[in-house]
Amino acid sequence: MRIAPLLVLSLVPLGLADSSDFFTPEHRVSGIGVERDDISGPLLDVRTERMIESQTFAIMRDPQALAGARRITGNAKLQALFNAAGQRSGWPPSLIEAISYLESWGDPKAESPSGPKGIMQISAATARSMGLKVVISTRYKVTREKVAVKSASGKPKFKTVTHKTPYTVAVRDDRLSPDRAIPAAAVYLAGLQQKFGGRDWAVFAYHCGAGCVGEMLDLTRRARGIPKDQVTVPRMFFSNSPAWNRELYQAVEQQMQRDYSPTYYFRVMRAEQLLALFRRDPLQFETLFNQYKSDFATAAGRAPHRLSVWLKRDDLVFHSGDDIRADLGKRLVRALERPAFFGYSLNIAPDSPADMESYSQASPSAIGALMYIAFETRRLHDALNAKGEKFVPLPVSSLVESEDFARTLDQHEGLAHTSGQVFDIAYSGLPPGELECLRFVLDDLGWDGYLGFIGEGRDNLHIGCAPTTRDFFTTVFQEAVGKKAE
Repeated sequence: MRIAPLLVLSLVPLGLADSSDFFTPEHRVSGIGVERDDISGPLLDVRTERMIESQTFAIMRDPQALAGARRITGNAKLQALFNAAGQRSGWPPSLIEAISYLESWGDPKAESPSGPKGIMQISAATARSMGLKVVISTRYKVTREKVAVKSASGKPKFKTVTHKTPYTVAVRDDRLSPDRAIPAAAVYLAGLQQKFGGRDWAVFAYHCGAGCVGEMLDLTRRARGIPKDQVTVPRMFFSNSPAWNRELYQAVEQQMQRDYSPTYYFRVMRAEQLLALFRRDPLQFETLFNQYKSDFATAAGRAPHRLSVWLKRDDLVFHSGDDIRADLGKRLVRALERPAFFGYSLNIAPDSPADMESYSQASPSAIGALMYIAFETRRLHDALNAKGEKFVPLPVSSLVESEDFARTLDQHEGLAHTSGQVFDIAYSGLPPGELECLRFVLDDLGWDGYLGFIGEGRDNLHIGCAPTTRDFFTTVFQEAVGKKAE
């Protein structure tokens, strides 16, 4: 699972003055959190590339990803339809097929529980605006039952009652016909491009809707720091934060909570790349697909989150407290305890106080990731300047744990702690502004492929860094050890 230009981002010197009040690492990720207000064109290109790369998980974790690639690229009739639709609309056929791949895995009969249907997953209202016919007929299911009625004689008497229950059937639905749906969707996309002035906004609107994108485009045009000739979806996504272009930030967050539509453009771009990879090297595609299978898959058969892909069963090595105690100084290191300086506090509660020292450890990369998250969260919180709020060191509720201890907690993600690669932050006591900054920083680092996180229970965040970024966060930890010595 390669994450493209890691060193380009992590080793770029930012020239910012270190603070003597709290830990400030020299190795940093550019354009994260508070620094979103100063993203250059080249850095935006790098962040966009990494964002596209990070969408691999969203696509390849689905069991249909491999079969869908075969269906899309191997069907001569579908390929002819994509090519013809491209010629008619002016859109690249590879982009049209990428949308169909994401929407339905190339299945002409696909139906969403929310209503959209067909290979391009078109809603009924949008289909009619495209000129597709969706004709629904109301029919009735007739049932009869005998019910008791009163009689003058007092003897039992029954009568038959007829019930008519209405139901609808599709007399004609062009959405389920690829030879109608594909060209109609392509022309629709071309119309969206003409309306919004960019292919990226058209792709966004295909998922979010024209009204949604109209609002987002207007906010982006009015945002600070965005050149008039660079009003793009990536600029919209990477030019907001709780402390910078807050109105745009809140609009993006609203859409993310609704259906993740602000990330749809990046997902389509990655789908286009993945289909090209399948054509070029099917075995490499299949290898990548297998890398995104989880050892801890849900009943749906797909990885529930990134950590479930990055961690394997062989990583869960600490079965008992003795295993942890025997490892000190090898794979595990003790978390440095200076809350005001490092920005986190240890709120760990093992069954036995004697285990406190052992359970206050994790891998160097996990501790480094924790320190880096605290650093970025504090910087963003300071810039937010929330009235009356003081930064509270992030409460760390779990680091490494033994399998014996984890099983007693009956928590879904508990066993991951037996790797030493993850940690938990209990956020319920954080001030609202700080919690907002923490979640934003986690998202920001997550979209760049540096870490993954999942909510555990009602007030806990379960966090771990990617295997490809462990060296970076280990370097951050080593810097912190040096700063503590100073």
